[in-house]
Amino acid sequence: MDSSVTEFSLDSRSVDESRLTGENGGVYLFQWLASVERFFKTASPEDIKATQKDLEAGLINVIASREPYPAPGRALRNLVASCFLTLYTRGDSKNMFDTLIAFLKIAGDFKAADRDQHKIASLYCVGELMGTFGTQVMSFMTEIATIAIKTYRLSGPISLRYHAVIALRKSLSTARRAATETVAKDVIKQMKNALNDKSLPVRRAACEVLMVMYPLPGGDWTASEIESVLVGQVLSSSQAPVIIPPQDTVLTLNEMFHQLSVHFNKPQITHKTRVGIFDLYAALFTSLGPAFVEANYGAIIQHLMSEIVNSPRNSATRYDVLFIRRLVGMLLRDLIGVRMLSEQCQIAAIQELSKVYLRRWPALMPGSIAPNAHVLTIVLREVAGLLQQLGNAPPPVQEALAEPLVTLLAHPSHTVRVYTAWAFASSILIHAVELLQRDINLLASQSQTAPPLYVSYDISAKVLDMAITLLKSTGEHTVALASVEVETAWTCVAALMTLGPNFVRGTCPSYSRVGIPTSRTRGCTWCDPRFLRHNAPTLVTLDVARRLATLLSNAFLFANAYAVQAPHIEDPLAGAENSRPSGAASDGPSLRSREALLRRRVFQCFTVLGATSIPETTQMTLLQSVISLVASAEGFSGSSVQAAIASSTGSFVSLWTTFDGYAYGVTAVEVSENASPTADSVEIRHSGFVEASLDDMLRLPILQSTEHDPLSICQSRDLTTESFWPEYPPPLTQAVDAALALFARLLPLQDSTSAARLITLMIDSVKSPKYEKNVGRKAAVEVNAAIAILLAMRQAMASPSKHVPAVFGSANVITPLSSFLKDGLLNGDPILRSSSSEALGRLASLVDNQFLATLMKTLVDQVVNNRDPQARAGCALTLGAIYDHVGSLAAGPLLKTTVNVLMSLSKDAHPVVHYWALHSLSRVVNAASLGYAPYVSGTLGMLFSVYLSPFHELEGGTLAHSNISGDLPAYQAVCQIIDAVITVLGPDMQESMRTRTLILDIVRRLASEEDEGIPFPLFAPEHVDVPELITQFRTHLNSPRRPLKLASIHALYQLVQKDALLISKVGGDRLVEELFAMLDGDPSIEGVRKVISSWMKQTVAYNPSAWIDLCQKIMSRTTASQQATDAATKSGRIGFDDEGESLSVGMANESASADQNRPTSRWRTQLFALQCLHDICVTIARSGRKEQLDIAYARSMGLPVFGLFVSRVPDLIKMAFTASTAYVTEIRLEGLTVLRDVIETFALTPDPDYENALLLEQHQAPITAALTPAFTSDVTPEILASAVGACAAFVGCGIVKDINRMGRILKLLTSALGQCKGTALLSLGDAAEVSPNASAMLRIATLSAWAQLASASPQQKYLQDVVKPYWPTLTSLWIAALRDYASIRAGSEASSDASSATLNATYASFGDDILLPYYAESWPVMLSAVATAMEARDPFIIGAMEGTDEITTASTDRSARSEPTAMFFAIFSLVYEALSGSTPYSEPFPAATGSASGTALRAMKSLVRREYSGKALLEPTIFNELLNLWYRMAMTEPPALQIQLLEVIHVFATEQGQRNNASDDLTSLAMVCLRVCTYILKNALPSADGVTNHNQSNPADRIALIKTSFQALLSISSSFDAKVEEETRAVAISLYGDLLRDETSDIDLVGPTLPVLKSLLTPRTTQKVTDTEFFPRVVHGLLSSCLLNIDEMRGREGLISTNKVKNNFLAAVLVLTVIPPSVKVGRGVVSQKLSDTHEMALTAAHCAKTLITASASGSVMLRQCIRMLLPGMVEYIANVAEMAADEAALQSHLPAVGEIVKAFGTLFNNIAEDMRQ
Repeated sequence: MDSSVTEFSLDSRSVDESRLTGENGGVYLFQWLASVERFFKTASPEDIKATQKDLEAGLINVIASREPYPAPGRALRNLVASCFLTLYTRGDSKNMFDTLIAFLKIAGDFKAADRDQHKIASLYCVGELMGTFGTQVMSFMTEIATIAIKTYRLSGPISLRYHAVIALRKSLSTARRAATETVAKDVIKQMKNALNDKSLPVRRAACEVLMVMYPLPGGDWTASEIESVLVGQVLSSSQAPVIIPPQDTVLTLNEMFHQLSVHFNKPQITHKTRVGIFDLYAALFTSLGPAFVEANYGAIIQHLMSEIVNSPRNSATRYDVLFIRRLVGMLLRDLIGVRMLSEQCQIAAIQELSKVYLRRWPALMPGSIAPNAHVLTIVLREVAGLLQQLGNAPPPVQEALAEPLVTLLAHPSHTVRVYTAWAFASSILIHAVELLQRDINLLASQSQTAPPLYVSYDISAKVLDMAITLLKSTGEHTVALASVEVETAWTCVAALMTLGPNFVRGTCPSYSRVGIPTSRTRGCTWCDPRFLRHNAPTLVTLDVARRLATLLSNAFLFANAYAVQAPHIEDPLAGAENSRPSGAASDGPSLRSREALLRRRVFQCFTVLGATSIPETTQMTLLQSVISLVASAEGFSGSSVQAAIASSTGSFVSLWTTFDGYAYGVTAVEVSENASPTADSVEIRHSGFVEASLDDMLRLPILQSTEHDPLSICQSRDLTTESFWPEYPPPLTQAVDAALALFARLLPLQDSTSAARLITLMIDSVKSPKYEKNVGRKAAVEVNAAIAILLAMRQAMASPSKHVPAVFGSANVITPLSSFLKDGLLNGDPILRSSSSEALGRLASLVDNQFLATLMKTLVDQVVNNRDPQARAGCALTLGAIYDHVGSLAAGPLLKTTVNVLMSLSKDAHPVVHYWALHSLSRVVNAASLGYAPYVSGTLGMLFSVYLSPFHELEGGTLAHSNISGDLPAYQAVCQIIDAVITVLGPDMQESMRTRTLILDIVRRLASEEDEGIPFPLFAPEHVDVPELITQFRTHLNSPRRPLKLASIHALYQLVQKDALLISKVGGDRLVEELFAMLDGDPSIEGVRKVISSWMKQTVAYNPSAWIDLCQKIMSRTTASQQATDAATKSGRIGFDDEGESLSVGMANESASADQNRPTSRWRTQLFALQCLHDICVTIARSGRKEQLDIAYARSMGLPVFGLFVSRVPDLIKMAFTASTAYVTEIRLEGLTVLRDVIETFALTPDPDYENALLLEQHQAPITAALTPAFTSDVTPEILASAVGACAAFVGCGIVKDINRMGRILKLLTSALGQCKGTALLSLGDAAEVSPNASAMLRIATLSAWAQLASASPQQKYLQDVVKPYWPTLTSLWIAALRDYASIRAGSEASSDASSATLNATYASFGDDILLPYYAESWPVMLSAVATAMEARDPFIIGAMEGTDEITTASTDRSARSEPTAMFFAIFSLVYEALSGSTPYSEPFPAATGSASGTALRAMKSLVRREYSGKALLEPTIFNELLNLWYRMAMTEPPALQIQLLEVIHVFATEQGQRNNASDDLTSLAMVCLRVCTYILKNALPSADGVTNHNQSNPADRIALIKTSFQALLSISSSFDAKVEEETRAVAISLYGDLLRDETSDIDLVGPTLPVLKSLLTPRTTQKVTDTEFFPRVVHGLLSSCLLNIDEMRGREGLISTNKVKNNFLAAVLVLTVIPPSVKVGRGVVSQKLSDTHEMALTAAHCAKTLITASASGSVMLRQCIRMLLPGMVEYIANVAEMAADEAALQSHLPAVGEIVKAFGTLFNNIAEDMRQ
């Protein structure tokens, strides 16, 4: 063991005080205490008792002693307390009294003023001991209370007073009964007074004491929320029943809520207090619990609406309205809706909200009062959120919402109308499309309510026609009415822009017919951003973009002109606003807001267009306008008088506390970097998202809302996400944000002179003296300018070019820019400081090293000379940003300085300084990576000193410091650094025991901290008790603290990734069930699905039954949507057969009442369980574990059948049936997927009980029953399409081979196919008629299903009888579908798809983008069926290719045709595109011919024939492209595909080159094909350096490729004359010689390919060997090469050497035995090595036998060979005979001897009788 490592031992029990001196004394003591703690946990009770007395004294000395002991800081006192707790738990506790007395003596020594740290440590230890063993030492309670109260009342350090109160709280938690009445009263009195203490930590501690004094449930909260929780607990206790009178409560529900609302509505209450009261609301609801909230949801809503929202105090200003909306929304949506309401209660909540609020507008009955606009807005937002959570709308919800939502669309309030539209868009209501068709004028903006698959073309056409009509009619109406018409029309057009270029292209002529006069400019510009985003670059070409830029320039000039005249223009809308009562909501934006929106749209459009489309003069004008808007006094739109008053009186404090919704024009853009801990630590400091959001409200001057941008309704969104609610800042702020984005986009593209002028202009504007009377505006423009520069820097680094460094590297740019940013670092504004630091870091990365060095010197000087904490924090932030953005390579020389400065700042007492210094240091460690290794030791020492320092504790330091430390937790930053250090060390951490031990000890201490924001870094698992960690994580999963859950899930995911089997062993099924329960309870928690999926995929192959059981538990429950649907329909779903009914009964309870009590689960949880079942099927099918799929095989291996995957087939089918009858579409789709998995996985599994029968035959009826609900009247097109595919899988799997027994499954397929022949919309089963898009999708699915059957028919013969009756129809439909897909891919104006029926050509292409994914998934299947038919030379497919339905009979002249078939280019284009776009080795199983590339090659092999292509492929351009494709595939594709490629080339050369057989021109078609084949062969053979394209491929595929290549060479060369053929043969033999020479791999490529060599050496029977010596020389060279290769291996051993010798022997013998007798071989060659037989062994013996056998043909050469071989063979026999004494050696040679004896026998049989003697 390393001597520097401190470890406790029984021999040396005390602290070595000599090692306490020096800078490492604290580290030594810390590690000694950690080793003592480990000893207490692991030692035997006897050893503990033997050392207890000495260790007790040593531990007390750590707390009580002065020098040389270091001050007992946090780390040391925590360890001492932990040691005592473990000691008295496992050892003898009789000395606990003495220990407590010793600690109380230290804490009660009030005369010792210099021992604050010792007192704190003593109080902490007393608190820990009393908190655990208080019931055993209750006599100390009075003394502890007295000392604690006295300490609290003294004016000592904040941390001492805090720990005194905490020790009191811990003691009271266990020994409260021992406190006398006087002590209890005194404690309560003092703690009540402490609630008004100036120190926030003391307040929180006092709250904790009061919570103990008033024992209430659920006190597991962090200190930052204790005050809220205390009030919440007190109020929640009022709802607990009391004894007299029975079941009554202390306060009624309304009285309880009134305790909070009455204070919230006070006129003079501060903003911070109002936020705090809502924090109390959140704590109250959390304390009451989900059950109470669900039961009293209506009363809660009633209170919030009547007491909060309707209060006149809360609607005085626009900011107040948005403020209340945001606060109430947090409670209803983020807390109650997401974290408390079950799905059943979500449905009930929607019904309640609709009944009480939505249906009451308008007020129709006398005396009734309709809810006001504010209430309706909040209710609509909550309804939309609940709909998104549900993900579907069951009939009760549809009934509750359909009518009131339509009614509310006519509400006079603009806000209500926008929120109603969002409620429509949040979930697909059944009647939405019908309502749209019924009243297009009312619902035009909702054209995107339903997915495009469900929308008919005519709806979009009607919307467009209506918009055009409105625009044309504006000139005939008044200005007020015309403005409404213009806005309505362009809003509809903007919505249509999201349909994409296929729709917009066809409607462009309609737009051109509508002029764009000045009065419509704003509406047109509203449309442009959608047009640019959704139609670029298809329609927005460079020319179009420049034309749009011209239009936008006109709109920009109009906005500028209006701004000049605005002060003189009366705003009628503004007047209306002022005259409205305060309780009314805004009816829409004023003219001023409209002008801001117009300017924002113009800026957005220019930003999307980019600099290339904007003229340079326009760019400068725009940039100057941006500067004028965001960074000048003229851009201020607020009240100048009020600003001047605030400046003169000093009432302005900060931008972020100016709660007016404008904040002097500051931007709302968030610029925090991803690496910033601000975003990461916000939620960690709180119990969850709600508390973090409430905390943000304290610093949020600008509130966002949806009505600020009504066109957000039209944007694309993912309806599957649980929460999507886009909100935008007010129009004036939106204009500023858009201006900053445009500035960032254009500035990096300017030349250096222009950029310098612009930056100088901006900075001069910021420093203008005009701000003397408006300091708020000055602060705003400073922030705007810094953010503008930062965004420009980000844009410059995101798109680097040589131009960017030239611009920002200019001295004219650097000087003013760096000066401005340096001033921003010293500012107290946190946003300005953060933006400036990042901008400086990015600027340093763009310019030269000289600037970097100067900047570093400036920062260091500031740190040394400037003591302002804000400035020092800014310098620390900049140091981290510089190193992060410049990089370790360029900033490497500055690393030492950077680290030293940051480590120094990390020890600063001010929380702002040390927190940001620690954060920056973590960035530096991550950026430096391995280069940081030399500084690891010093960094760990610094971190330990920070851990010991009292100033870095949350409650440490001065009063001001302790009050802000809660938002700047230093220990979390310490953990980030440790995590980064671990990454730097990597495996090297295992080598340094001292470093590893110190890191482990620090992290263990941090993990045991009460601050639950501390992360859990997982490292060095062999040195960590993983089972203990898992147990700890399981505890955290059940904690109410959300950060703990997230951290534990992340850690579990890491553990699962490393060792899932260990997790299974430790956690078992219980942990998985807890994860599923967490997923079901709070779906918003991320990461749970990843943990379960990863765990399942790694372990399911070993125990699939356990995972299926877990999924079955989830699927056995019902969902809220299902319950509501069943309750609404009363009788449930109908239409099942007997088997379906039995399955339904098996999966559900028998009575309706029992069903109501049936456990429920969220539908998304059930969907995930089904996805897990799908993954189980796929994983096991690919695992290769045959025993899981075959009972008979498992029994043969002696395995128990129970628990095998195959034994759960009935359960899988039942779960699939349950899913197929669900209400939720997603569950039904996934259920069909599982059913199809079962069919495909077990299709070939034999039945173990019946011979010659399949397992699924006995499950035929349940499978049919599970498929039946997919064709009922309530299904969606997606379900129908998936069901058709499942039906095809069932028919094609072979379960039923008799057509007459296939029943309704086959009938459904044939019915669907029959409808595909016509042009009418499809209708399958009982399903209603669908939209044109859905009908086309069903056609594609039907044709794909039949294509699967046709492709499988060669293997499953019975399928030929299934397909044959419909074959003529199928071939024509497949070709037509492939043609349509090709036309869509080619981007044609209008598809000739039959499903388009009689649609107008303008809108026919609308469905292309919608259908393209379905085509892309299905076309390979249809192409495979077409390829199969082409390979069989089917006459129907030839007719279909000709574009006719007639049978094309075979004829002799088809192969001589010159023109291609009508459909050739359509099909060939798909094949070519698939092959040219394929990724090398993209398929997981490259050998599978079913891949898209394999299917395309199969089709190409037929398409290149003359009967399809004619001479089209011989056209030079096409042929060159085809040749390039072949070469690319030869270089990149795997062997399996190259084999098919060779077949294509062979067919092409044979078919297309058949009329040029005799040509030996190097450019002839056959010669080009020959070169491609040679290239493929050359790549397939091993190269001299051992590097080929196929090193990682399957050896069998590679061998097959070599054989196919040689055969293709021979076959193609046969079309040439004898000379060229012979030369080709010689080249092939030479290449084979290279293969014989190879020794780069131990894979034997020669042995399996020797038959190819025989083919090369054997000329065709019609070919005569030429009289020249060419071929004999080739053979002579090959034979010489073989003998030379054998000779080179002399003395070498190994597999490669053995293979090479063996293969060359075999090749030499093959040459001698195959070549014709007329080919002569020199005698010297034969006699060179064949007589050298002492190395032949068995291979040589085989070769000798072969030669002797072949000599019977009478070859003189072979006889000469035998003559030379005989002496060696005799000698070998003699040598073996001498080995008689060596039994092992003799046995090894016996096989060879046997072969030689057989060879002699053959020789004697072949020679004449007279010569045998």
